Amino acid sequence: MTQRSLVLLPGLLCDARLFDHQTDHLTEIADCHVADLSLDDSFPAMAERVLEAAPDRFALAGLSMGGYLAFEILRREPERVERLALLDTSARPDTAEQARRRRGLLTLAASGRFRGVTPRLLPQLVHPDRQAETTLTDPIMHMAERIGPEAFRRQQTAILNRPDSRPQLGAMACPTLVVCGRQDALTPLERSEEIAALVPGARLAVIEDCGHLSTMERPQAATALLRDWLLYR
Repeated sequence: MTQRSLVLLPGLLCDARLFDHQTDHLTEIADCHVADLSLDDSFPAMAERVLEAAPDRFALAGLSMGGYLAFEILRREPERVERLALLDTSARPDTAEQARRRRGLLTLAASGRFRGVTPRLLPQLVHPDRQAETTLTDPIMHMAERIGPEAFRRQQTAILNRPDSRPQLGAMACPTLVVCGRQDALTPLERSEEIAALVPGARLAVIEDCGHLSTMERPQAATALLRDWLLYR
C-alpha cells in the first residue's frame, strides 16, 4: 500500500504526545511527522518552517492552534496540500474578550508566574466527566511543562495576530474533514459547523462524550476518522 505523507500540527502548549495514538496506528498507511510549533511567534514563520521540512505533497491535519496554522499554510502553498483535517479549531480570529484573556496570560508568563496547564484550566480542555482521570490529565500537563513559558509566549503572540480565515474557505479544493468533540468548550461545535458549511464538500464528524483534545480524549475515534480520511480517494 502506498503511504501518504501526513504532517500533524499540534495545539497550544501541546507537542507530539497529542498525536501518539494516531502516529502509532496509522503507520501502515501514512508517514507521520509532528511539527514543532514552539519555535516561532507568528503563523507565517511557523508555516515557512513546516513547508521547508515537508515533502512536495502531503496531507495536513491540525488541532486547535494547529488548525489556525493549517489555514496559513493553505494561504501560502495550497497546491502542496493533498487533503486537510481540522480538529477542534476555528476559522475566526479572537473576540475582544478572548484577546484580553490571552494578553493577561502573557503578562503572567512574563512575570514568572507561568504554570502551564493547571487543574483550573482543564475544564476548558477535557470533557467534564474526565477531569479526574490522571491517565489523561497528567500527560496534558506534562506537555505544557515541556513547552514552557517562552514557547507559550511565542504561540500566544502568533494566535493573537492571526487573521480571519473564513474568507478563504470557499476556495479550498482539497478533501476536507472537520472534527469536533461534542463537549468542546474552547472551540465549540458551532465553530466546526461553520467551517464545514463554508468549505466545499467538507465532511463534519462529531465525537461524542469528548472535549477539546479529541486525539487524546477519544483516540480510537479520532484515529478511525483520520484513517478513513487518508484512504478516501
